[in-house]
Amino acid sequence: MQLSLDGKVALVTGASGGLGRHFAGVLARAGATVVLAARRVEKLEAAAAALGPQGHAVALDVADPVSVAEAFAAAEAKAGGPVTVVVNNAGIADTRAALDVTPDDWDRVLDTNLTGAFLVAQAAARRMTAAGVPGSIVNIASIAGLRPAGAVAAYCASKAGLVHLTKALALEWARHGIRVNALCPGYVETDINAEFFATDAGKALIKRIPQRRLGKPEELDAPLLLLACDAASYLTGSVLAVDGGHLVSSL
Repeated sequence: MQLSLDGKVALVTGASGGLGRHFAGVLARAGATVVLAARRVEKLEAAAAALGPQGHAVALDVADPVSVAEAFAAAEAKAGGPVTVVVNNAGIADTRAALDVTPDDWDRVLDTNLTGAFLVAQAAARRMTAAGVPGSIVNIASIAGLRPAGAVAAYCASKAGLVHLTKALALEWARHGIRVNALCPGYVETDINAEFFATDAGKALIKRIPQRRLGKPEELDAPLLLLACDAASYLTGSVLAVDGGHLVSSL
């Protein structure tokens, strides 16, 4: 089985850095023309340029329906065809205790992680159905959407909602040839969290992972490509956890 995206146009949200930028590179190496989308335009353009002629950049605020519509129109114009692969990666977290979370804090996380993912998926599906083309939407959720963690109540709620939204959209859009799946990473080592995992608290958390280590970004590559590519044409409504066994660890 070849996990190829030759001839596909893919859009990745939250692609100016971190896992979003990494995912964009994965899709490009698999043969896709990739449109990187985010609010931080300068970093976004640099990330797109690093992909060569396969990379394009468009400004996008996932929580703004007008911005979403404009981003898809710009993506299709730059890529020369309809977007048929979407990686809904944009996400933020608030790391305060639930007692300290304000309504504005709550809304900010839910607007980006859940409402924003819906708006992007909806815009993509509308354009796919209008063009009469099948497609794949991969929602980047989290194991925190399947099992709670402390001091991230809004994040957990948003990712749990995204998991169930994935299933609901898969049900509705299957007849249009649009597959919707969720990828749920566990703790993956990045530049952003490296400092925390070097602390005693971070090391204690790692010991709770059955494989006794953090994941690496490249260990998400094959799962992402599987969900995105046509080789998985009968796979929809699925939730794939990549977490070193964290979800099955003892309580």
